[in-house]
Amino acid sequence: MVKATLNGTVLAESDETIVVEGNHYFPPSTVNDKALTPSDTHTTCPWKGVASYYNASVPGVTPVKDVAWYYPTTITDKAKPIEGYVAFYKNKVTISDA
Repeated sequence: MVKATLNGTVLAESDETIVVEGNHYFPPSTVNDKALTPSDTHTTCPWKGVASYYNASVPGVTPVKDVAWYYPTTITDKAKPIEGYVAFYKNKVTISDA
C-alpha cells in the first residue's frame, strides 16, 4: 500500500499505483478530492502530453501550490496506463509504503 500524506492528511492511498520515472501514479478513485483543488498550472511532456496540476489544502498548513499532477489525456500508447492517474511531488508531500 502506497500513501501520499501532507501534515497527517492522506491525499491518496492505493496498492495499485503505477510507477513511472520514479513517481507513484495513483488511480483517480483513490485520491482525496476534498483536499485538492485544480491549479491553473499546465506543463507539457513530449511523450505523456499536457499535465494539469492540483493544489492541496489541509489543516495546519498553508495551502500548497501544484502539489500533484496528472495527464487528463495522454498522447502516446506508452503513457496510456497513467491517463487520469495522479502523482505527487516528493518534496511537497510524504510518499510512503505502508
